[in-house]
Amino acid sequence: MIPFVKRFEAAVYVSACVILGGCSGVQSPLDAQGPEAARVANLFWIFAIVCAFVWAAVVIVLIWAVWAKPPNSREKADPLSVDEHQDRRAGYIVSGLVGLTLAVLCTFTIASFLGSRGLASGEGAIEIEVTGYQWWWEFKYSDPEPTRTFTTANELHIPVGRPIKVALKSGDVIHSFWVPNLSGKMDLIPGQHNELTFSADRPGIYRGQCAEFCGLQHAKMALRVVAEPAQDFEAWRNQQLRPASQPVDPQTSKGREVFERSACILCHAIRGTIAGGRQGPDLTHFGSRQTIAAGTLTNTRDHLERWIANPQAFKPGTKMPQVPLNEDELTALSAYLEALK
Repeated sequence: MIPFVKRFEAAVYVSACVILGGCSGVQSPLDAQGPEAARVANLFWIFAIVCAFVWAAVVIVLIWAVWAKPPNSREKADPLSVDEHQDRRAGYIVSGLVGLTLAVLCTFTIASFLGSRGLASGEGAIEIEVTGYQWWWEFKYSDPEPTRTFTTANELHIPVGRPIKVALKSGDVIHSFWVPNLSGKMDLIPGQHNELTFSADRPGIYRGQCAEFCGLQHAKMALRVVAEPAQDFEAWRNQQLRPASQPVDPQTSKGREVFERSACILCHAIRGTIAGGRQGPDLTHFGSRQTIAAGTLTNTRDHLERWIANPQAFKPGTKMPQVPLNEDELTALSAYLEALK
């Protein structure tokens, strides 16, 4: 038998690991990687410390009330007697505690308001239009020069140290944009224009998630924010501005033919081809993305073939239909999409 002390130490250790496990990682609001996220994390710690102090004070008073004995404990007190001095003192104590509670709540409210206002500011920011759909994300990078505006999906690239201003829209139901390491969350509401500004202090890949239940596959509506040095971001942006790469071998040429004569062109767009659909993600540079179907699968040839063959098997309820293709067509199409770097 394991001694009780050892079991207690093990329980404390495991509990601490579980609790502290939420303090870091690619999707943790307590592992702030930007000033906006740091503001939210600081609010959390302030609230937690104050609430812990209040909880401890209440517990101490309760223990004292249970174990403390009245001054004249040997004498049997008259239950109908009234001590006006004691009642007056108790009234002062209760009034003081009520006032202190109101002061703490007002302080919390003001701190939350000021923290939220900080999330909506930012001058000289890169403007990106974010549209949420069931169950994927569309990112439109705006530019004063129309030819430098482009659209991508599910993977948001940003330069480190520069403010990013996202205009949030919804194409169907209410969604919520939340990248815990970089900012607080903001809702995407049909017919309403919301904005959120954030920035990243250091390079990295940060996972985001729709934080408002939006249907069957809400849990699989993820996004990735790739924060990179300015020169790497500009190189990526210039690459995204180019039309889709042309097939370089018979297999990818066949894959393009399969894509253009199938139902794929009704929903997806690939710049430089006849495909101009707007119901699904833009696939112009699909091969350069890290995941498929908003983080559902990693972007590999095997996963891509299986996804195209039967998307409902991985994301039940998704609006992508099952396209009837034979094995050769499926292989050629996946090779073409993989080559779209």
